[in-house]
Amino acid sequence: MGEKEVTKTSLDIHNNERNGRFQAFDPVVSQFFVQLPHKVQNFVKSQLKRFPKDYGAVSDLKREKRGSTFVDVDLDKQLLAWGENPSWVDQRADIKVSVPKGSLSKLKVNVNVGLPPDAVYNIVTDPDNKRVFKNIKEVISRKVLVDEGHRQVVELEQAAIWKFLWWSGTISVHVLVDQNRKDHSMKFKQLKTGFMNKFEGCWRVEPLFVDEKTCLPFKPKTWADYYSCTGGKGRVGSKVSLEQLIEPAIVPPPPISWYLRGITTKTTEMLINDLLAETARIRGDLGPEKNDRESDLSPDLLTEVDNISDIKKRWALRRRNAKQCHK
Repeated sequence: MGEKEVTKTSLDIHNNERNGRFQAFDPVVSQFFVQLPHKVQNFVKSQLKRFPKDYGAVSDLKREKRGSTFVDVDLDKQLLAWGENPSWVDQRADIKVSVPKGSLSKLKVNVNVGLPPDAVYNIVTDPDNKRVFKNIKEVISRKVLVDEGHRQVVELEQAAIWKFLWWSGTISVHVLVDQNRKDHSMKFKQLKTGFMNKFEGCWRVEPLFVDEKTCLPFKPKTWADYYSCTGGKGRVGSKVSLEQLIEPAIVPPPPISWYLRGITTKTTEMLINDLLAETARIRGDLGPEKNDRESDLSPDLLTEVDNISDIKKRWALRRRNAKQCHK
């Protein structure tokens, strides 16, 4: 009995000591959990302060990829910046020609263009771009196989004009075109093989921050950076690249291969020059004189343009209206 009482007494003392420690610890724990929400809230606020003040505007730029309406609104803002400052000097395209084994030529073309990527992409993918690119004699057939809004797959057959020195002629081009507005790319590949085993390539249009010097010493690397440091007024141009591979069924020997290589290079140079001429014309229409001419348009026409959400339809209607103003 004595041993049991001693054991019970010692256990009671141990439990009382442990309870005493927990009772002393309870206020500390309670205070910690009471203060925890406030500490988390203060931490989140401090992190949010590190984001740029123009974050809301930057979010609008990111939303442009979700649909043509956002892209079009952003394009209008970019064109407005070009209207306020249309100064731009076109440079000659950088054309590099290589001759991979078994091919006639592989072209790599790079050129900077004084218009935003969406505007340039509209020109390149316009079904009616025969009026821009003079080497397109006629569009024989055009069939849209896939239409996902931002992406289209088109089967296209054209009669193209080539010129080199005092020679000229036409050639039929039958290609499958995969154009994607999300990344401003347009891939093309020959469908029917004949005397040509391969005729394929890709256009790409990337943004060029024309007024990035206003951000010095900061160098913008993203749309968000550029939009923020220029206050949304910086002009956006385009870096246009074209890669093209031509592989005939039989590679002719020199000097015939030299002439053929000269033809493809000259034709590509004509293509780029036509693109630059069209962008120069559009920049001219964006200047102060353009605003005066646009004010002469009827309110019904202007309302019709504003109510169209499809960026390609808006672009075509603006072009038709501009032609009316020139008349």
